[in-house]
Amino acid sequence: MAGLLKKSKLNGSKLNGKNGHASRESTGSQRQAARGTLGTGGQATRGTGKVPYVHTELPGPKAKAAIKLDRRFTSPSYTRYIPLAVKSASMCTVEDLDGNRFLDFTAGIAVNNCGHCHPDIVAAVRDQTGKLMHMCGSDYYNVPQAELASKLCHLFPGKSQTRVFFTNSGAESIEAAFKLARYHTGRQRVIAFLGAFHGRTFGALSLTGSKIQQRAHFAPLVPEVEHVPYGDVSFIRDNLFKKTVPPDEVAAIFVEPLQGEGGYIVPPKNFLPELRELCDKHKILLVADEVQSGFGRTGKMFCIEYSGVEPDILCLAKGIASGLPLGAMVAKESVMDWKQGSHGSTFGGNPVSCRAALASIELIERGYMKNAQKIGAIMMDGLRKLAAEFPHHLGEVRGRGLMIGMDVITDEKSKRPARVLRDHIVDDAYYAGLLLLGCGEATIRFCPPLCITEAEAATGLEILRSVIRKRK
Repeated sequence: MAGLLKKSKLNGSKLNGKNGHASRESTGSQRQAARGTLGTGGQATRGTGKVPYVHTELPGPKAKAAIKLDRRFTSPSYTRYIPLAVKSASMCTVEDLDGNRFLDFTAGIAVNNCGHCHPDIVAAVRDQTGKLMHMCGSDYYNVPQAELASKLCHLFPGKSQTRVFFTNSGAESIEAAFKLARYHTGRQRVIAFLGAFHGRTFGALSLTGSKIQQRAHFAPLVPEVEHVPYGDVSFIRDNLFKKTVPPDEVAAIFVEPLQGEGGYIVPPKNFLPELRELCDKHKILLVADEVQSGFGRTGKMFCIEYSGVEPDILCLAKGIASGLPLGAMVAKESVMDWKQGSHGSTFGGNPVSCRAALASIELIERGYMKNAQKIGAIMMDGLRKLAAEFPHHLGEVRGRGLMIGMDVITDEKSKRPARVLRDHIVDDAYYAGLLLLGCGEATIRFCPPLCITEAEAATGLEILRSVIRKRK
């Protein structure tokens, strides 16, 4: 790992459990030991001081009080596995209530593409909040909404004329696409993929096939949704369309160009072109869910651009506005033929969020998209070297740009997913000052802000190496 991963002084707890699995219920002292210390060469700096910087037990006293209050009054459905109570954040640095600073490799689940509180975006938001914060975009006009719609239409990955419907989230963008697909085609059936995550509202959840707990106890969901293996067009063509689903009854196929929650899965090269061909043959709409992969995340504005395929509908959110709630459904003008009043949104196209989006896109186009390619390649190389160094615990490394997944396994021979060990690595990384997230069955995802520097990437990989080394 010469030049990228440096030896550190991190000390961690020993592996608990059997078959390479670690217990997620480690003691506080064990987990705190995983934090250890980093030498000067293993720390990144960017205005806020050395990062990571952990000077209290985790969580600290102020964080503990905030967590106690939150747990008393918020829904138990939230998946808070890490006891992080955030006070502030800047670019790739997150600071908790007790002044501990963490290097962020999550970007709020691929939302803060331009970094936390980028000064250009903050300036745009402050300017807009002093002029107009809300005027329902479904009933009245505002310039930021119109300008962003124009920008998104120009960014659409294809030559077709398009139109935009604004939403507040990825799930809402998927719901809008679901409704439009049925409206435009007059058909009822829809196809989605196993491992897919499209959201948690009823239509979006009906398309989701990622984790059983997301669907449990909510039946009946929206009917006439079929799930098929991701990356395999032949299954649809040779099985589904010949045995159970008449293709002329299918309104749309929803697909993630790079599957997110399912494990950061990169499909075969011919998958999307073949899917486009199949859709064209049967007059089925192709809906690309770029909620997580969009806005420079993969090194291109939209991941589907790698395939050269033009979708009929594009679903967007997350990185569109660098942390402000906003989503969008962009559809071919020939497809968006629903009548006035067919669909609407009170907050969709909020002028403050639209100003944040315009500032974000400018930053992404100016340099962050290219940085995602550069640092993504560096991180991919570093992670593959880690996998080679720890073949009994780490498996495949895959992704595009700064959307990278690394499998955690039980052993080199069987390569069975080691979910408990994956979770423990994520936990230990937190105590060492690095924020990570899991996805899929036993994958660690790496989706840092696109503004990440080479030094910050090296620091994160050094921490990860030290954590994994202590799990041998």
